[in-house]
Amino acid sequence: MLCIFFEIKQKISHESYLFLHRREEPFILSRIKMGVFLFLIVFFCLTPFFSNEYFITSSISRLKPGYRGESIKEVQQRLKNWGYYKGSIDGYYGWDTFAAIRKFQQYYDLYDSGIAGEDTLIAMGLSDTVQAGTAYARGRGQKASNEQLLARAIDGEARGEPYKGQVAVGAVILNRTRSSKFPKTIAGVIYQPGAFTAVSDGQINVPLDPKSTVVKAARDALNGWDPTNGCLYYWNPATATSKWIWSRKIIARIGKHNFGI
Repeated sequence: MLCIFFEIKQKISHESYLFLHRREEPFILSRIKMGVFLFLIVFFCLTPFFSNEYFITSSISRLKPGYRGESIKEVQQRLKNWGYYKGSIDGYYGWDTFAAIRKFQQYYDLYDSGIAGEDTLIAMGLSDTVQAGTAYARGRGQKASNEQLLARAIDGEARGEPYKGQVAVGAVILNRTRSSKFPKTIAGVIYQPGAFTAVSDGQINVPLDPKSTVVKAARDALNGWDPTNGCLYYWNPATATSKWIWSRKIIARIGKHNFGI
């Protein structure tokens, strides 16, 4: 009888152990899943801060006929600036906007659906570019990408100059970012009070066609082409009246500009 009692007790104890552990398993698994989830969140949030990769995504998800809003106005304004759109900037995605977007897509070898999807919006400059945790958005009222911002400054300062002269102006801006006499960023240099006409007259806020000459010049300058050999200043000798600028040593003459240090 005593043996039977101990057998029953052991069986009950074993079943109780299994029952308790079955209850603990979901709790432990949930804790593990939560830990993995938190790790992934931290990993993906911190990765941009410790890498040099660029992530480009559209700042507007998708636009199609029938939509209304400020985003449509921005698209219409850019298409009008670039000669694809002839209608009014009314914020309505109608036939004229649809046709203009198709023309833009055809020119850029995109799928010409007439619907502004992610690829089309990125090609138009309506995107967010993230590097090392800092966001640069191309668009009115937001920060511009370095390439677009540099191109706008070149456009305002050297629109009628030969291509080499446009690259040279971009190179001067980049050279300034490496000099202790100037701010360390492209935006800092360009937005210095009184430094560039494009800022004072508002041209710096007008997006440029990604295939325009000045955008290509900005890209060449960013890729390292410096026709000035390190110059920090440029001026037009026909219009410059500052005695100080004439005290700079002239290193090169390109188009209508002198480039000096």
